[in-house]
Amino acid sequence: MFHGSWSMVHNNIMSEDKIIEPVVVQPTPVISTLKEKSVFDVIPSKVAFFSGLVAGIMAFATIGFVLLLVGGMDLSKLNFGGGKGIAFGTPKTTAPAIGNTNAPAANKLDQLPPITKDDHVRGDLAKAKIALVEYSDYECPFCKSFHPTLQDVVKKYGTDVAWIYRYFPLSFHQNAEKEAEAAECVAQLGGNTAFWNFSDKIYERTTSNGLGFALTALGPLAKEVGVDQKKFQACLDSGKNAKLVADEQAGGEAAGISGTPGTIIITKDGKTDMVNGAQSLSTVEGQIDALLK
Repeated sequence: MFHGSWSMVHNNIMSEDKIIEPVVVQPTPVISTLKEKSVFDVIPSKVAFFSGLVAGIMAFATIGFVLLLVGGMDLSKLNFGGGKGIAFGTPKTTAPAIGNTNAPAANKLDQLPPITKDDHVRGDLAKAKIALVEYSDYECPFCKSFHPTLQDVVKKYGTDVAWIYRYFPLSFHQNAEKEAEAAECVAQLGGNTAFWNFSDKIYERTTSNGLGFALTALGPLAKEVGVDQKKFQACLDSGKNAKLVADEQAGGEAAGISGTPGTIIITKDGKTDMVNGAQSLSTVEGQIDALLK
């Protein structure tokens, strides 16, 4: 706000012989007049007319713009309820895409947890030149289609390749986590061969997408691959392997895995590559051959 000041100077006028009384002229009380009249009484009628016309046009234009803006908005995207910027009707988190096609950032691959004796390995790590560390979900349809591809890779490359299987159950596949826990129970009770037989048969039989393999069928399948069914069921019901499954998934996420299947290729000298989703056999072979050169 700006402030100004007004001042008035009053002078008496004098001659040499006498004092000449100044003629006092009463000013027209403009201010009081304005107070008694409206703006439109003071300004010319034509000016008032055009001023009103312009003001009306501007008002209608403003109203029209607001209606157009609101009419073009998707109100379901507005944030109601004072949340922290979470759009109305939108989940807080986005589920990972099945069949991940985005490779993790190169600077994350070195965060891959090391291969240990506790891993499930198909092949001979002592002889292998390349390890394929697959993060997978027993209910993922892309994992189901990719499983035979890695089986063929192992057959073709023999001892040059070792396949490491790690759990990555997606939250929106209802049975995936318990199936991962079940596979771990089989491994603990029946060993590595039983684990791989169990995994192969789930991928052969599941129809995928969450409920493709019934949880009630896990016990009979464990028995089929040579594991005591009662001991298996006790192990599964205890939930003892839930943390192990969660830890493996967290390790994959740290390495940049965000969907399944996600397979990281590692050479003995530390070179890495990523198989993005359920790629064809020829694509995987090309990646392996490039690293073997």
